[in-house]
Amino acid sequence: MKVLYIATSFPEKGKGATIYTDLAEALNESGHEITVAVSEQAKNKQHTEMKKERGFDVLRIVTGNYYDVGFIEKGITTLKIPVLMKKGIRKYLGNRDFDVILFESPPVTNAGLVAWAKKHFNCPAYLMMKDIFPQNAVDLEIIKKNGILHRYFLSKEKKLLQTADYIGCMSDANKQYVIDHNSWINSEKVEIFPNTKRLTNCIYSEGFSMRKQLKIPEEACVFLFGGNMGRPQNIDLLCEVIKGCKNEKEMYFLFVGRGTDRYKLDQAIREFGINNAQVIENLPRNEYEQITKEIDVGLIVLDPRFSIPNFPSRILSYMEYGKPVIAATDKVTDLKEMIKDADCGEWVWSGNVEGLINKAKELSKSKRLSTMGANGRKYIEKNFNLKRSVDILESHFKKVR
Repeated sequence: MKVLYIATSFPEKGKGATIYTDLAEALNESGHEITVAVSEQAKNKQHTEMKKERGFDVLRIVTGNYYDVGFIEKGITTLKIPVLMKKGIRKYLGNRDFDVILFESPPVTNAGLVAWAKKHFNCPAYLMMKDIFPQNAVDLEIIKKNGILHRYFLSKEKKLLQTADYIGCMSDANKQYVIDHNSWINSEKVEIFPNTKRLTNCIYSEGFSMRKQLKIPEEACVFLFGGNMGRPQNIDLLCEVIKGCKNEKEMYFLFVGRGTDRYKLDQAIREFGINNAQVIENLPRNEYEQITKEIDVGLIVLDPRFSIPNFPSRILSYMEYGKPVIAATDKVTDLKEMIKDADCGEWVWSGNVEGLINKAKELSKSKRLSTMGANGRKYIEKNFNLKRSVDILESHFKKVR
């Protein structure tokens, strides 16, 4: 099939990989013709261009800055993206034929763009729903419930769900939330489309090269938090954890990534003289993977106020490399059930600071770390294999045909 994937983020090969790049590569390897149209940050590229990447065409349309910026700039970019993306797709891809449009949420403001693309290319669209907005912003008190912004984005969300011919949700709880909170929707078009990724065969590391490089004690149990460090990730909780564990010489906390709240960790480490934690900015993929191989426990943290069932994709990297996890999240997510079913770690409500600190201390001394890590690897191989995503998309294409 010929797929147009309208993306918000799509790292160039060698600069990183995501569940989205993995899926695009898997579709290409399965014999499908995929073309990616992605919104490119102005700070990364000056002009729109299309070239071969990862074996297929990638159209990078310069729109504005969306990641690692303030909410105002992100909001302005969000509104600009559909207009500039439509212009770029029409110019570079307008004469091509496509069988299906693949797109993601957030942002919800792409509904009009996808609706136009469906009509222009005369094909259905599949929504990969990775977050539920604007409710997540209401939960975090970023926007006021029933305010002007809330009502505006609710209308965009409804348009988004109406535009999609199929809606793929990350988990059972995620799917049920969409159905329960949109009574008008045809539940038959809502299904499970799990986060999946390409799995490496090399999950263990020899030696401690990265530990030596980062001056981490070889005997320490290392906890890793990797990825975005924004308001949804509840960085304040992580600050409390490293303060509560500052005297634990056999525990070490490593934070890798960027985000609006990253400075809080740097500040806490300086102000409280914490010697068993450090923050590192984004690393090349191979170095981050090396670190993931050598750490002992992966951290997942989300704000306790969320009323939407999140399912953070970062857990897949920990499970891929056979690392146990400790997740501190809201109570509505079914991530806790998955961790229990897989027996790959521990879950704590993220509103319980002392509970998380105590659980981290317990895990640092646990004799089951390797067993839980191995369980996670087996679980991801069975349930989050990349082929599952390809099969789901192929099944719908056959129906359409």
